[in-house]
Amino acid sequence: MGIYGQDWASYQSDEPSLAGLDFVFTKITEGLGYTNPRWVRQRDHAKRHGLVWGAYHYPHMANDPEREADFFLDQAAWQPGDILVLDWEGYDNANAGVSPSRQRAYKEDWLRYVKGRMPGHRVGMYCNADYWKNVDTTSYCGDFLWIATAGRRAGDPGIKAGWMFHQYDDNPVDKDYCPLPSREDLRTWALGSPEDDMPLSQADLDAVATAVWRHTETNAATGRPVDMGAVMAWMDKVHNNQTDAVARQIAATQAAVTALAAQLGQQHGVDTDTVVAAVRQAIADAVINVDIHVTSTPAPTS
Repeated sequence: MGIYGQDWASYQSDEPSLAGLDFVFTKITEGLGYTNPRWVRQRDHAKRHGLVWGAYHYPHMANDPEREADFFLDQAAWQPGDILVLDWEGYDNANAGVSPSRQRAYKEDWLRYVKGRMPGHRVGMYCNADYWKNVDTTSYCGDFLWIATAGRRAGDPGIKAGWMFHQYDDNPVDKDYCPLPSREDLRTWALGSPEDDMPLSQADLDAVATAVWRHTETNAATGRPVDMGAVMAWMDKVHNNQTDAVARQIAATQAAVTALAAQLGQQHGVDTDTVVAAVRQAIADAVINVDIHVTSTPAPTS
């Protein structure tokens, strides 16, 4: 279960091998003056073969985060589904004298500023476990977390927070894992805007996935071995938020909940395929019944 990708910089060729890959992240910029000379050809190579593509910026955190963000954003004619990432780490000379508090402030400002400029895109953060556990204090990572823990099994980064991508190896190239079951699921997620298509918080999604995982008693009304009450309450909330965009919300949020379910399965030793199948079936049932506007079911609880 899950799909695989890589992240590239100028160390890779213009057209690296795409065997077994469904997504690619490409470094575009660093600081206020460096641009990866290969990034356009690397992007075009990935997109030409149908892969989901994202790009990242490596910061010099003594600089103004908005200026660096503008430098990054102004390099590309961004297309729907392109994923934007801050590579939040500072082990190099450019960041050696930058305090942890300044580094934290930089990432908070960069992520919020980029999201403000690019509201229709997924904007998230890459960092390793050291930065996540020892430098970060707010757990704010924009729309998603891309966590790096080289040497651990793909999909098992060893953190409690929700994540969307895991960089599990860096030899001979950075290798990444996403718990979504297919390239199309990832594309659906990438195309969805959190503001327009998924008006639920991470806590909401965690609650739904946890409820589906925990409750295995057969629901008398549906015959499904999942907590349909929790799922119906979730779908009802989506329905209430934007009745004119339910179909798009369903597609985007289904991908996110599926990813969370996969993570729960791994964390608790439950067969991931079984968990994901249960969540997908529950969502399908909720889609069929969403217009009933159920109000008597309990809200999802964790």
